[in-house]
Amino acid sequence: MCGICGIINAEPDRPIDVEALQRMTQAIAHRGPDDDGYYFNDHVGFGMRRLSIIDLVTGDQPVSNEDRSVTVVFNGEIFNFKDLYKEFIAKGHKFSTKSDTEVIVHAYEEFGENCPQYFNGMFAFALWDERNKRLILARDHLGIKPLYYYLDDDCIIFGSELKSIILNPVVKREVDLYALDQFLTLEYIPTPRTIFKNIYKLPPGHKLIYQSGQVKIEQYWDIPDISPPKDEKIVQEILVELIDDAVKMQLMSDVPLGAFLSGGIDSSSVVASMSQSSSEPVRTFSIGFDDTTYNELPYAREVANRYKTFHTEEILEPNIVDLVEKLVRHLDEPFGDFSIFPTYLVSEVARRQVKVVLSGDGGDEVFGGYDAYVAQRMDSYYRYLPKGIRKQVLPGIMARVPPRPEKKGLVNKSKRFIEGAALPSPLQHTRWMIFLSENDRTNLYKPDLEASLASHSAIETLEGYFSKKSHWNPLAQQQYVDIKTYLVDDILTKVDRMSMAVSLEARVPLLDYRIVEFAVNLPPEMKIKRGETKRIFKRAMADRLPQAVLEKPKQGFSIPLKHWLRSSLKPMMMDLLSVDKIQQRGYFNDQCVSAWIADHLDGVENHSHKLWALMVFEIWNQEFIDC
Repeated sequence: MCGICGIINAEPDRPIDVEALQRMTQAIAHRGPDDDGYYFNDHVGFGMRRLSIIDLVTGDQPVSNEDRSVTVVFNGEIFNFKDLYKEFIAKGHKFSTKSDTEVIVHAYEEFGENCPQYFNGMFAFALWDERNKRLILARDHLGIKPLYYYLDDDCIIFGSELKSIILNPVVKREVDLYALDQFLTLEYIPTPRTIFKNIYKLPPGHKLIYQSGQVKIEQYWDIPDISPPKDEKIVQEILVELIDDAVKMQLMSDVPLGAFLSGGIDSSSVVASMSQSSSEPVRTFSIGFDDTTYNELPYAREVANRYKTFHTEEILEPNIVDLVEKLVRHLDEPFGDFSIFPTYLVSEVARRQVKVVLSGDGGDEVFGGYDAYVAQRMDSYYRYLPKGIRKQVLPGIMARVPPRPEKKGLVNKSKRFIEGAALPSPLQHTRWMIFLSENDRTNLYKPDLEASLASHSAIETLEGYFSKKSHWNPLAQQQYVDIKTYLVDDILTKVDRMSMAVSLEARVPLLDYRIVEFAVNLPPEMKIKRGETKRIFKRAMADRLPQAVLEKPKQGFSIPLKHWLRSSLKPMMMDLLSVDKIQQRGYFNDQCVSAWIADHLDGVENHSHKLWALMVFEIWNQEFIDC
């Protein structure tokens, strides 16, 4: 696990700014506190920071082939590297290390630009082919590891994090207003945009080739159409085999390793599988909060007891005010998902004992676990109600019902369902994943901002992915959209940044691309039936998990932010969203923001998502634009 960055100038006689590359590399030292390394070759410069996990003695980077004509810097792990190592040795390749990094250069010698499709792992790498004067950037199948790039006529600059790229003096820090609109609507910015103009995310399953000043981006993997068995028993057996194999592969480590254990079915299944594959007790880590509706520790404890893990759990009362600015800095661009806090805190707890953890992230997208999928099915019946009742009567009634203090509950779920059902039906389940309605947008945005976005839709990326898989059944289509957007740009971004903030490597075995290909193509009734989510996954894990875990309702990994905005975070909110600051930025209507604050503090409405997003944007401006 590392952080990488680099500069390639289009003109061969234009040397690299060494000091700029060194600053870029040091900016991501938290991703690799153990070592650094550089490669310079006329107009090419690579930098990297290393977190030593595999081959602690000889695994330093950059790594080159035998004649040093191919050089790579690499972030992540290639889990099938031992099989590739044996294959390449048999073909006459010479290795100078025992690391998975070196497999990449020899795979390039064997397969050329197609080499990424031979890897099973989580990776982002940059490879320089000196003979052909060619740069290859590649990102893993699902986008577990990040990779950003800046492009102009003179150069290409890349990095594991935005903070590295924007330190280069040639990069201007200009806000992409389309990306801002996406952030406020979705709480994240979908690939390929970033909050900065001219800086982009390389999409998952893609490679970028830069040669002679020209860029070509190609997709090397997508979820294919396959026909899995129809017999549920056979499907369950295949799932167990795939999960166990993925977990076993991802247990490779030369340093202490453990697992996040939230108490949900995803992390519990990973821990169960780890226990099957390991001769030593698994180290597991859980956190909770005083608010019982945000606390799943009893379920985690059941799993830990069943598998006799070395279990660490903590009830946390974090200094949330101090954490806010720290975590926003680690994210580099506005990001609204509250669960960055528990993810960071559990990473901090785990890092005291281990350097690597396995996580259950991805299970909801792969096996159909989100409430939004169920809501979309319910909407097929809700639509039969008379339009007046759907559009006026029920929304009017629910608008007068104040939100409940608990995390979910019938009232809160009903309010959210009716809000989402009012949005355009072609958006399918994503209606319940949107946090800024058209009405909100009109009230919030200043006329100049609204006019600049007139030809743009914040959800155009989602619409494009829906269209791409229009031949699939609705549930698989919705899963595909989430895997390409919410998973990579929210869930995986959160896990990567918050774990790397404490120099912890987080692996996600449920996102082994073989599991994704198989599970997404399963018939919808195997995944959701009569309101039960993850149906086939639960049955496959039935012999391994406590009944309470299998039957517990989905809670999600979150925090009581809506309450904190009325208490410990209230002074910060009032400062960041003051009339003066809102007017100074010039993007938003201060009267709208003030009304949202008042309604939230009075308990009339839960505006925590919108208010938090605006707070994050102001902090981000202070950190990255005003400096």
